[in-house]
Amino acid sequence: MPELPEVEVTRRRLERELVGKSFRQVVSRVRKLRLPVPENLEEILPGLTVRAIVRLGKYLLFDCGSGWLLVHLGMTGFLRLLNGSPPPGKHDHLDFLFDENLLLRYHDPRKFGIVTWFTGDPQHHPLLAEIGPEPLSDAFDGAYLFGVSRNRNVAVKQLIMNSKVVAGVGNIYANEALFRALIRPDRAAGTLNLHECSELATVIREVLETSVNEGSSFRVAEETVAYYPQSFKVYGRGGKACLTCGNVLDEIRLGNRSTVYCRTCQR
Repeated sequence: MPELPEVEVTRRRLERELVGKSFRQVVSRVRKLRLPVPENLEEILPGLTVRAIVRLGKYLLFDCGSGWLLVHLGMTGFLRLLNGSPPPGKHDHLDFLFDENLLLRYHDPRKFGIVTWFTGDPQHHPLLAEIGPEPLSDAFDGAYLFGVSRNRNVAVKQLIMNSKVVAGVGNIYANEALFRALIRPDRAAGTLNLHECSELATVIREVLETSVNEGSSFRVAEETVAYYPQSFKVYGRGGKACLTCGNVLDEIRLGNRSTVYCRTCQR
């Protein structure tokens, strides 16, 4: 699943290429992804200009002046920038043709993504209204994490993956952050002290920023979303040696997600 860094890298690339350009045509080959695709999208967008592209959690929002185009990549979706109008593939569900014959194509084999249109304040949209603070913003820090974790018996990994608590921390980076903070992923969130919460908030920011920076030169908007396994210390390494102590990494299921940790280093 594309996580916050991959979505942010995509946003930055699309911002460079599309801001200031106008929609010429929209072609929708499906009527429903996770949610229905607006039936009148082909009539709404042509003639509108992209003023900005922002990200809230894992959502991309295209500011079109009179409204917002909202895109979520789901589990397997990605956006591709192309020149001209090459024939679509099997899972190429939507095309957005812009000025200068530039094409933005939405690809999603499992159709778990979202493409929709809305007007008004994005913060009030039902999909966005309850999203927690951005982990890369000043609103997310140790004091905040300490406050929301009080009296919570849920595993700390599940807490930081809850989008109502913090926006966009997915499975990959939750594994990595908890390892770097030396905290067991299955530990009850309410047992963390303020120092541990501060350390965890700091490393969440660090692992996300590192991945964004590593991916900034990758043409992610033109290819399938890429991850950067050379940086991972635990994700995908269950049963292998811990890079810190050498002991075998454990792999368990938490919230039906693969979770890898070191029982020696993490407490």
